[in-house]
Amino acid sequence: MQTYLYLSLYPESLIASMLPPEEFGRYLSIGTTKRVSRQEAIFFELDMDLCAKEFDLSDIAERCVPHSDGEPKHTVYYSIYRVLERVPIKAFKDMYLTTRQGKVLTLKQNPALPEISHCCFFYQEIIPVNPSIVSSLDPIKFAEFITDKKNKLYVPKICFVDLRLGKLADDPEEGSAADLPYSQLDNLRKCLQEIKNTADKHTKTVDRRHPEHFLFRTINHGFFVGSMQKLLYYPFPSEKELNSTYYEWWRSAKRK
Repeated sequence: MQTYLYLSLYPESLIASMLPPEEFGRYLSIGTTKRVSRQEAIFFELDMDLCAKEFDLSDIAERCVPHSDGEPKHTVYYSIYRVLERVPIKAFKDMYLTTRQGKVLTLKQNPALPEISHCCFFYQEIIPVNPSIVSSLDPIKFAEFITDKKNKLYVPKICFVDLRLGKLADDPEEGSAADLPYSQLDNLRKCLQEIKNTADKHTKTVDRRHPEHFLFRTINHGFFVGSMQKLLYYPFPSEKELNSTYYEWWRSAKRK
């Protein structure tokens, strides 16, 4: 059986598994029949050879073996602390989003970074920190800003998602927020107005205690992983694709 290496985002951890990505996603979300609660899961498949230079995986062949009944080994944890910053950018392969019902969506890297022109953006940082942030910076400039060592507050690498703002992206004052499923919309609107109207203020925290999980249906352009040197982009499917090619996953993602 093949062994895979994954970076799970909830919680941040490096995991070896004999389960291929879709089965691994279902396991993280649904687990065994003994689990009462279910949860969404987000993870990356990693290049094991590249990660072996940063993590001690020398015993992976001994630890990641089938059970006595032939059942593949589900999880072998190799790191649970400051994992993202140690994973080489070149080691990132496909990204996977799993719903609470165990439906898995594969996201591929797109080498062409998006060109987005809005006055405001809404980001959910995922790891290594997870506040929700509004910003006047597009995803590329935001990643550079948040990983710049010249700033007093920075992280070596960041994984974040661009969230929908609808009409608020260009008109925080008067734009309709009727289709946005966020709590505390008044606070979000005020934060966006401050960003728009303050020339030297590029970011503002909306909620520093934001829970790790967020609604998949709020994803806008997609996910980003990177540092000052390199940024990876994982585009989220278009509305047309979600309602056709990925309909089963999308229907599951919208369920509570």
